[in-house]
Amino acid sequence: MSNEIERAQDELVSEFGLFDDWMGRYEYLIDLGKQLPEFPADWQIEENRIHGCQSQVWIRSEMRDGRLHFDGTSDAAIVRGLIAVLFRVFNDRAPDELLASTAGFLSDIGFAQHLSPTRSNGLHAMLESIYYRARLCAASEKHREGASDRSCR
Repeated sequence: MSNEIERAQDELVSEFGLFDDWMGRYEYLIDLGKQLPEFPADWQIEENRIHGCQSQVWIRSEMRDGRLHFDGTSDAAIVRGLIAVLFRVFNDRAPDELLASTAGFLSDIGFAQHLSPTRSNGLHAMLESIYYRARLCAASEKHREGASDRSCR
């Protein structure tokens, strides 16, 4: 796992560890979601929709200078926060870096124990989408040639 990804995971675990209870953690999660960049309505298309989530979730990806960039949103505040958490770790990384990483930090934070089953399923679906897109980009012949500014679907 890359040092950048590991550092981002450790920072998140530490940040969430500052809260004594889950009410504080949920509020922090919602605040993180509010910091996501705008996600234009014309990106909210079926191609970007994540299935397996109770709420509406869209994640868009594209390669930028050899790194996989993500944008995303949800109609649910907590889910927007989960997107923000995933992006803090996985956004703007090389596809091979993403594929070499794990998401154990999600359990370390306590999401596995404190999210509803439907939100846990949605979190897993978002994570799988991120890894799927990384696999596509890593396998892409264009990625190997250093092309940039394109999507990997």
